[in-house]
Amino acid sequence: MKIKPGDVVLLTGASGGLGLHFVKAFAQLRVRLVLAAFPGNDLQEIRAEIEKQGCESVDLVCDLRDPGQRVKLVETALKRFGRVDLLVNNAGIEFTAFYHELSEAQIASVLAVNLEAPMMLARLVLPTMLAQKRGHIINISSLAGKSGPAFQEPYAATKAALVAFTFSLRSTYRTAGISASAIVPGFVEAGIYSRLKTQSGMSAPAWMGTSQPESVVRAVLRSIENDLPEIIVNPVPVRPLLALTALFPRFGEWLSGKIGANNFFRRAVEMGKKTT
Repeated sequence: MKIKPGDVVLLTGASGGLGLHFVKAFAQLRVRLVLAAFPGNDLQEIRAEIEKQGCESVDLVCDLRDPGQRVKLVETALKRFGRVDLLVNNAGIEFTAFYHELSEAQIASVLAVNLEAPMMLARLVLPTMLAQKRGHIINISSLAGKSGPAFQEPYAATKAALVAFTFSLRSTYRTAGISASAIVPGFVEAGIYSRLKTQSGMSAPAWMGTSQPESVVRAVLRSIENDLPEIIVNPVPVRPLLALTALFPRFGEWLSGKIGANNFFRRAVEMGKKTT
């Protein structure tokens, strides 16, 4: 799908992490933006800034755990602009911890924001996309969903599920002018990784490296323009390793313990306990 000026883009997680980078990139394309975030810090300021550039937009503080607020978000988009051409499910949360120490509420929050909300928002925007025979859904996943690192059970599970959801959407709607793409970043110098790096006092394993937010933005735009099912964003190629892990799970598990990702998250847990 070629993004055109005037297209309507609904973006969740618009005010933090990767969100601001997506906002700036889409604003330059002269689309119309529906910006959703929670708790929505700086959301109005972000909207005011892009409107100075001539980008028409609307912002809404939206707790994606609440089904009613999800419905209101899509209703707001349709009332203001009449359609949604592109849905970017960017919002996500995680708790780095021993799984048994997470509360049921924390686990439920991760499931609701990272998986339930993207699925339900897609369901809500699909009728208008079907009516216009045009639309694209972007799901921001993570390499955690491919590798299953330690201390990331709910987050990894939801990110893995997003990839499966994306491929199923593509299969169902490929003849209706609607498609979907999963973007799978590794460690990105923004949002969750930045917080964990500060908390742990460590950087990501050297062999994996980190990506800049702009790399993820470019991947999103490329996936839409070229209708790509999945793009992994990481400075070092990891698909061969993932393929080996799929063929030899025990080898993959051993290697995962050696490369340092598990230690990075363990350190974040330990340092987090010291500061509480």
